[in-house]
Amino acid sequence: MSELRTKDEHTEAIRRDRKVAVVVNTRSRRGRRHYFEVIEQIHNLGFEPLVELSVYNPKRLRELLDTALATKPDLLIVGGGDGTLSSAVRHVAHRDVALGVLPLGTTNNFARSLGLPLDLAGAIKVFATGKVADIDLGMADDRPFANLASFGVSVEVAGRVKPWLKRVVGRPAYPLTALTILPGHTPFRAYITVGGQRHELLTHQLNIANGRFHGGWQVARDISIDNGMLVAYQLGSGKKLRLLGETLIRATTGRWRSLAGGPFVVGREMLLETDPPMAADVDGEVRLRTPIRLRVVPNGVRVMVPDSFEDR
Repeated sequence: MSELRTKDEHTEAIRRDRKVAVVVNTRSRRGRRHYFEVIEQIHNLGFEPLVELSVYNPKRLRELLDTALATKPDLLIVGGGDGTLSSAVRHVAHRDVALGVLPLGTTNNFARSLGLPLDLAGAIKVFATGKVADIDLGMADDRPFANLASFGVSVEVAGRVKPWLKRVVGRPAYPLTALTILPGHTPFRAYITVGGQRHELLTHQLNIANGRFHGGWQVARDISIDNGMLVAYQLGSGKKLRLLGETLIRATTGRWRSLAGGPFVVGREMLLETDPPMAADVDGEVRLRTPIRLRVVPNGVRVMVPDSFEDR
C-alpha cells in the first residue's frame, strides 16, 4: 500500500498538475461511439493525458489498466460499464491514485452511487471541478468489489442477456431477460449470519450491496457507498408471482424504500450460506460459490466525485 496524501492535497494536485491517464472500454454500450468525443472533451478541460488507451479486447483490460497506472497519474479516468469500473476499482484500491468514472455502460450503478452526472459532458467536468473522496470497498472472500454481489436468477440473467437487447432498450434488458428465466427457476434457501444472528429466507434472488443502485434503480434512499455497511435484501420470496410482480415494478418505475421499512439485513461483515451451494455474480463476474464471507473495507478506494457528494 502506498502512502496516501490527504484528500485535499490529492484534489489540489489533480487541478494543478493535470496528471491523468485514460482507459476506455470500447466494447461497452457507449464506449466505441463516444471514444473520440471523450478524449476531445478531456483535452478541452486542459488535461494532457499521460496515456490514452482504448480496450477492444476485454481480456486485455487488466493489462491496460496496469499500463496506465505505470505512468503514475494522480487521476485514472476509466470509461465503461460496471464490470469495467469494478476491475478499475480493484486496481486503484489502497493506492494514492483517484479513479475518475466515465459512465458508458447500460445501468451505470457505480456512477449513480457516486452521484455523478450520467451525461458525458457532465461526468467529464467533474474531473476539473470535483473533489477526491474515499468510499467503501466490498470484499467477497478475498475478491474486491465496488457495487454488488448477487445470487439466484440474476446469475443466469448475466449469462443470457443479449448485447443487442442492452443496446436497444438499456436498463430494462435485465428484468426483461429475468422474466424469461423465472418460470423454470427453483427457489433456494439462504442463511445470512451477521453479528452472531442468523437470518433464514427462501427466495429466487438475493443481493448484497455496497452501492446504492441495482439495475440502474435505487435500492433504498438511505443506502450509501460510504457508510461502512453492506445491505442484504431479497427480491420477492420463494413465490414466483411475487418476484414477477417486483421485477415488473422495478422495470417500469423503480422503488425507493427505506432501510427502516424494508426487509433488509445490514452489517459490516456477513457470512452467506445457501442450500444448495450457488454461484455468485460479483460485479458482473461469476467466479465464486457459497459459502462466502462478505465484508466492507471503509475508505478503501479514492474516487473523483462532485462537490455535492457527502464524504463520510
